[in-house]
Amino acid sequence: MPLADAAVLRQHLIDPEICIRCNTCEETCPIGAVTHDARNYVVDPAVCNGCNACIPPCPTGAIDNWRNVARALAYSTVEQLGWDALPAEGERQGVVAAPCAPVPPPQAAESAGARAVFDRSPGATIPPWSASHPYVNLYTVHEPIIATVTGNHRVTHADCASDTHHIVLDFGSTPFPVLEGQSVGIIPPGLDDAGRAHWPRQYSVASPRDGERAGYNNVALTVKRVTVDREGRAMRGVCSNYLCDLAKGDRVQVTGPFGNAFLMPNHPGANLLMICTGTGSAPMRAMTERRRRRRHLREGGRLMLFFGARSEAELPYFGPLMSLPPAFMDIHLAYSRAPGAPRRYVQDAMREQADALGGLLAHPDTYVYVCGLKGMEAGVLDALAHAAAARGLEWPVLWGALKAEGRLHFETY
Repeated sequence: MPLADAAVLRQHLIDPEICIRCNTCEETCPIGAVTHDARNYVVDPAVCNGCNACIPPCPTGAIDNWRNVARALAYSTVEQLGWDALPAEGERQGVVAAPCAPVPPPQAAESAGARAVFDRSPGATIPPWSASHPYVNLYTVHEPIIATVTGNHRVTHADCASDTHHIVLDFGSTPFPVLEGQSVGIIPPGLDDAGRAHWPRQYSVASPRDGERAGYNNVALTVKRVTVDREGRAMRGVCSNYLCDLAKGDRVQVTGPFGNAFLMPNHPGANLLMICTGTGSAPMRAMTERRRRRRHLREGGRLMLFFGARSEAELPYFGPLMSLPPAFMDIHLAYSRAPGAPRRYVQDAMREQADALGGLLAHPDTYVYVCGLKGMEAGVLDALAHAAAARGLEWPVLWGALKAEGRLHFETY
């Protein structure tokens, strides 16, 4: 059956072995073609129009998979939800296996819907121009790398409800190149409710590229023990509790690394504006530590951090953060549940620093990173717009430029 025949469909599929369940594709799709259950993300062949809007934001490339199938035999969403791996090329009867044409970049997409969704995205889908080349998907769920726990320390006050840990994983002599802003997958042991092995959970790396201990092949993670769901109901997070309970010497299955856009610039003079809450501090810690270790090179560039938590006791890394000299980084903290004080969030702290913030935004070498709960996106964008206006900058124009130049990045969940 020739590919030009209308009975042949070039079906868009998501690779369940690589997907890290970050929900980026579903949020990006302008027509609602992507859906998911507790296990898999899938594309509905009856809805997908091949606009490619979901391709650039995917941090792993799992979304960029295609099969030529007989239209009448297209893989349904029900079938896809039950997959542990993609089907082989030409598996459907009557279909000739043939290489798919390369997916055009977003700027070449013909769909008006695709162009609109790029304009609506809060941040860039490309890295800074000077970022190092990231390695991705070196280790998969079927061939993970084994790491050894060399450290597990609580980084929030012992008396507070937020039990957050700093966990160090060592890979020994097996290569595991990772950059600041990337993430890894952790495979918890045991089976899920369906009796199948757990899929990996994603965690941002909290250490710089040369390791938590400089010169060693290790990474650090910032993990909060999950004991309640978003509605406050009691639950036990499978992977977070597994990680927080690890002891020195335990062995862990790791996948990745993942992420090709949320990366820091490498050129001298670049300013970093970092905005985060809770464990969203992980990539900011990695970038800050990278800069701290290179201070002797006098590369220039300002660091400005807005960090939010419920209280000082629940702020990860509070002690080490306070030991950094003001000349190295301009730090602004916001507490939403501090006793005897009004609720204050990162966007409130940003508005208080509108003039300084606007000065950074006006600089063409400023790169902005936002990491934390998805609910913070609107408030952060409003605060950035306010700071831009305070400096006489037209925010819609600046916002578009920041995204197009890879200078505004969001990693929210």
